[in-house]
Amino acid sequence: MILASQSPRRRELLGLITEDFEVVPAQGEELLPEGILPRDAVILLSKQKAEEIRRRRFPDMPEIPDTIIAADTVVAVDGEILGKPADRENASEMLHKLSGRKHSVFTGVTIISGAETVSFAEETLVEFYPLNDGEIQSYIDSGDPMDKAGAYGIQGRGALLVKRIEGDYYNVMGLPVGRLYRELRKNR
Repeated sequence: MILASQSPRRRELLGLITEDFEVVPAQGEELLPEGILPRDAVILLSKQKAEEIRRRRFPDMPEIPDTIIAADTVVAVDGEILGKPADRENASEMLHKLSGRKHSVFTGVTIISGAETVSFAEETLVEFYPLNDGEIQSYIDSGDPMDKAGAYGIQGRGALLVKRIEGDYYNVMGLPVGRLYRELRKNR
């Protein structure tokens, strides 16, 4: 198995399913068409990553001998996709948008196995407590939000911001483990 991600969280989560995998991060630029819906965006991005690894590792092979797994996660509020913050100010803007509100976390997953490609998206609803400026700045000062979609990570100090979730907790971390496990079992 090949995990097309450099995310330590995804590595850890795939390790719940199997220890037998290699990490080969996708390196391509993430390109999205204007106005794409969040669910469609994560599926498209996961397909781009999986296809990049397929072309790089198995050129000219219509049926590959390994299984490639690629994923992408976004946070969306009011239909707006919040990716990783560009800087502290951008992180602050995102956290203010999420404060006291529900938002969606979408993770798209693409699996290429043999000659077959399967993609799906999982959605988890997350509600934040109302946050004051001091809480937001303290969280940004921790450095935790800077490399995470929506400027927070639920598995770290970001847990202090979360009032409740509806859906798969691991999806918010970046890989819907239960659903992925079931999809992989279908392909064997």
